[in-house]
Amino acid sequence: MSDFSKMTGLSKETLRYYAEVKLLEPAYINPENNYRYYDDGSYFLATLLVKLRRFGFTIQEMISVMADESFAHLEDLLVQKRKNIQVQIEDLRLQLEEIDEFIASGREESE
Repeated sequence: MSDFSKMTGLSKETLRYYAEVKLLEPAYINPENNYRYYDDGSYFLATLLVKLRRFGFTIQEMISVMADESFAHLEDLLVQKRKNIQVQIEDLRLQLEEIDEFIASGREESE
């Protein structure tokens, strides 16, 4: 595993894929051995991509964030993602309640 891969936690395959979709391109590729070199800016972007992936951003959403080099809309996207997660949490809570009720009704019938 390359040093950059170890530093960022992104696999070599993920780094190659991110380069393919123009999310995170190496600063330089050695034409002799195709070794990819990254700089400090790349490290910052890779760290951001790791966070966005952890927050559930899709590849398309991450591309949108990276296309806006000022990151002016990143906070808006994060706030929206947070709202979506809150809705998912509520949905899961309701599912748990329904499961508990279903289990309880099955127990009542068998008594």
